[in-house]
Amino acid sequence: MTQFDYSGTELDVFQHAINWKRYWAQAISPYLGPDVLDVGAGIGATAVNLKEHRFNKWVELEPDPVLAKRIVELRDRGGIPAQVEVRNGSIADLAPDECFDTVLYIDVLEHIEDDRAEVARAMQHVKPGGHVVVLSPAHDYLYTEFDRQIGHFRRYNAQGLRTIAPDGSTVSICKYLDSVGMLASLANRLLLKSGSPTMNQIKAWDRLMVPVSMRLDPLLGYRLGKSIVCVYTKLPR
Repeated sequence: MTQFDYSGTELDVFQHAINWKRYWAQAISPYLGPDVLDVGAGIGATAVNLKEHRFNKWVELEPDPVLAKRIVELRDRGGIPAQVEVRNGSIADLAPDECFDTVLYIDVLEHIEDDRAEVARAMQHVKPGGHVVVLSPAHDYLYTEFDRQIGHFRRYNAQGLRTIAPDGSTVSICKYLDSVGMLASLANRLLLKSGSPTMNQIKAWDRLMVPVSMRLDPLLGYRLGKSIVCVYTKLPR
């Protein structure tokens, strides 16, 4: 079993970004099947955000044993459905024949050095017609010390995510989200150069900027954004 010790604290801060979570959930909802694997599940925030989704099987896969224990405690408190399975490990620990309709990488792939190999491994556990869904921070020019501190190897653009598409798959969508947040991040990168976002900053962004982005992004054709969502769909055999 592969274990990992995650030292960041932003998971607890960003769980309060309610509008943002609702926004990206809407973007990926067409690609959620009945059997779901959530890779790098953290503290279970994705399962909380998507708990209204009807599923047959949902696995929270988290390499940090401390975080995995927190997900178990969350489930025991009723924060996520009781049938959610929590595993301490990584995609490499799955049985070779274990497959899902949807494999989620929600703010996770940027933490993995060999992202191409990771996505290829994930696709081996996807049923034909199923999906690997990636949500990640966008644009290397927005990379900050905060990214480095929490273990980001990179931020992504659309071309970069298309380049690592696994063999036997097609890219169903690849679009940017949160154009207003991107402008705020660019201003911070060039002018303010602040470090980790505070709780007040996260709440202000979520309450004021994200709702505007939800209206503006479609008008811009989803060509600008602080984050990017990409869906790889496994081709039928």
